[in-house]
Amino acid sequence: MPMQPLQHDRKYGELDQVVRAYIGQDADDTPEHRSSALEAFLRHAWHSRPWTIGVAEEQIRAYVHNPPGRLKLKLGEFYPVPDVGIPETHVQQWLLVIADHLKTCILNGEVPPPGPPRTHWEWHARFPELAQLLGGWFSQDMPDEFPSHAAALTDYVRGTDAQVIARVRGEVVELLSLDLAENECVLGLAELGMEVDPPPPHTGRSWLALVSDRLGVPVPRADE
Repeated sequence: MPMQPLQHDRKYGELDQVVRAYIGQDADDTPEHRSSALEAFLRHAWHSRPWTIGVAEEQIRAYVHNPPGRLKLKLGEFYPVPDVGIPETHVQQWLLVIADHLKTCILNGEVPPPGPPRTHWEWHARFPELAQLLGGWFSQDMPDEFPSHAAALTDYVRGTDAQVIARVRGEVVELLSLDLAENECVLGLAELGMEVDPPPPHTGRSWLALVSDRLGVPVPRADE
């Protein structure tokens, strides 16, 4: 039978977070070099969940040194490493290189300085609620579903718990605090799932500021 969620999280949860940071990125780590994907993982983990770095290092080594046997493979009770562009025969060695970097990073206290996200994974890890809003309400289908950006935002607010709205508003404020250039801001919105342009005459930054203001205004919920 397939692996149960609790079993997966206990044995592979943080390993999975590290590996997923590589999807769409070059897995070009060497003993002397950390890839941009690993840098993104460390930048986010150090400033949000620092204890997970050591857990990930331990899970990676356990996975490499105790590969699933034939019975677990037959039953589906194993962690399948997502395709990151590395030949299957090289995956274990690549994972050990990552584990060594994680260990060195912890022992030396190498904390990457704060900065804007650099990869798709990091954008979503840092701004998860904003990604839900943009990907769900401002996809390419938005013009067919709502008469305007304001109407889409109102629909989101009416159907979303107030605590979640507060979190997404905080993420918008955090994104604006990065003081990104307009082209970087637009790229970030696209990474987070926005597939329509901001409404004229707004730029990406000015529209986000407007979103932050409107999220702070109470709107009757759909069930009221």
